[in-house]
Amino acid sequence: MTDASAIHIRDLVVGFGKKIILDHLDLDVKDGEILGLVGASGGGKSVLMRTLVGLLPKRSGQIDFASGSLERRWGILFQQGALFSALTARQNIQFPLRERARLSPRLLDEIADAKLEMVGLAREDGDKFPSELSGGMTKRVALARALALDPALLFLDEPTSGLDPIAAGEFDALIRTLHRTLRFTVFMVTHDLNSLQAVCDRVAALADGRIAAIGSLPSVLESDHPWVKAYFHGARAQMLGLGS
Repeated sequence: MTDASAIHIRDLVVGFGKKIILDHLDLDVKDGEILGLVGASGGGKSVLMRTLVGLLPKRSGQIDFASGSLERRWGILFQQGALFSALTARQNIQFPLRERARLSPRLLDEIADAKLEMVGLAREDGDKFPSELSGGMTKRVALARALALDPALLFLDEPTSGLDPIAAGEFDALIRTLHRTLRFTVFMVTHDLNSLQAVCDRVAALADGRIAAIGSLPSVLESDHPWVKAYFHGARAQMLGLGS
């Protein structure tokens, strides 16, 4: 991780009708880090991510990406995986490759199988359709698809949502291992306190449309912001040894 910014956001405003969701938000995501974004349900976490990847328009403000992130493209893992139900796991992984590059069928299969292995799945799993995959396998195939273009910047939207604690822990460990090996930058929207502890280099807390606190987890725990205090000093957080 360096002090250079992979994403530089200033004065960002996003809204729907008269409702402002992101209110002059500032944020820098450092090159090579795993940044975890937390916030209240409906508070704008996914709105921010979708604005960054171009799925939602901004009303005003500045969003700048490092040149390497633009050149090498992004990888995106949506909350429920968002796999194409009519395609096999292998075909889902190949989808961004078919969209962006002209490769032979043999090379497409080789790349997809390599990505399957990278996320801890067998080559045979590539023949399965999404309906035949467990929740954990669905997340892994979606991650393999996000990694298909070898991105410098990876967006993860609630990557452990819907997983049992064991599967969630294994997925956290996978993210950390891949990050250490491949050296990409991760912008992760999450509500999972375990993930914040196990995976993230820094944590950003979104409240009232802005970043209320940002830094290492211990430093964010010291924030006096009411929502941040409520989130990190609640009963569940104390069960995990946070905010005690």
